[in-house]
Amino acid sequence: MKHFSLSQQWVLSLLALLMLGLLYFRFYHTPLPSPAEEVFREIVIEVAGEVKSPGIQLFRETPTLYSVLEKAGGFKEISLQNNGSLSERLETGTLVTVTKKTSIQGSQEEMRVTLGRMEAKKLLVFSIPLDINRVSVEDLCLVPGIGEPLAREILTHRDRRKGFRSVEELRNVKGIGEKKIGDIKNYFTVK
Repeated sequence: MKHFSLSQQWVLSLLALLMLGLLYFRFYHTPLPSPAEEVFREIVIEVAGEVKSPGIQLFRETPTLYSVLEKAGGFKEISLQNNGSLSERLETGTLVTVTKKTSIQGSQEEMRVTLGRMEAKKLLVFSIPLDINRVSVEDLCLVPGIGEPLAREILTHRDRRKGFRSVEELRNVKGIGEKKIGDIKNYFTVK
């Protein structure tokens, strides 16, 4: 068995430290963002129905209904005109549905715009919290760590208390302990 000299041991030690440093910077080091880089949260809006480009639209700033419809290409058959009702600001997770409505006489068509909430599975994909006072058992089952029995227990508790006033009230639901509340609380909000 051959032994290394003291100078060889030093060289091997330096090489090992260099390798560890490279591995650290390659896999664990996250650089700080430079002041020039903008940190922003995307506003997610879904547009469905009688528009030229239905689907999910992403915005850097809170959009107006007009800007959402404009980004979706406008109405399919009539031109999009900006009026007071289209200046409403939309929050992330809003579903904009455009339907065509024909008058009773059948001579005139108008576009009707309704606002709602995106489906729970889409909200979760974009990390948008679900309103705990509006979710269904099926919606709750989409959240990791919540199965059907716990989902039903949450809704029973919600019905008994006439709604949640804060997400922290989930602690009072049978089957939710400290670890569970820590795992699930970021998936919910109360509006």
